[in-house]
Amino acid sequence: MTTNILNDDYYMRQALNEARQAFDKGEVPIGAVVVCKGRIIARGHNLTETLTDVTAHAEMQAITAAANVLGGKYLTDCILYVTIEPCPMCAGGLLWSQISKIVYGAKDEKKGYSVFSPSILHPKTEVVSGVMEDECASLMKEFFKQKR
Repeated sequence: MTTNILNDDYYMRQALNEARQAFDKGEVPIGAVVVCKGRIIARGHNLTETLTDVTAHAEMQAITAAANVLGGKYLTDCILYVTIEPCPMCAGGLLWSQISKIVYGAKDEKKGYSVFSPSILHPKTEVVSGVMEDECASLMKEFFKQKR
């Protein structure tokens, strides 16, 4: 399952739109979309404050929505686009969903999955990093700058 940079940029822009929605709600601005066969089937953004639920991360919202659309728990023909590298909890959810590919924008050096171990993902999951990295990172920096 391969995508080209034009598709990656397009879908990452969609994830950034989700992140901006989170930003506008006072949520940490992380957004995600799930793509299946070239079509966005699910969207999500952080809702941890809104739902008072520490598990309401963008990726978890998108995984649940995608599973509902597909009518099953496995996302083997899907790609997740997410603005920031998944945390260990989300990486675990992505492992169990058996997602085919994860494309993320900026690294999360403090809580990203690579800090712990890439083996937290399913062995067949392909990972692409750095797509629209500057845009994804700058939204996070702007959010936390406003919080300080």
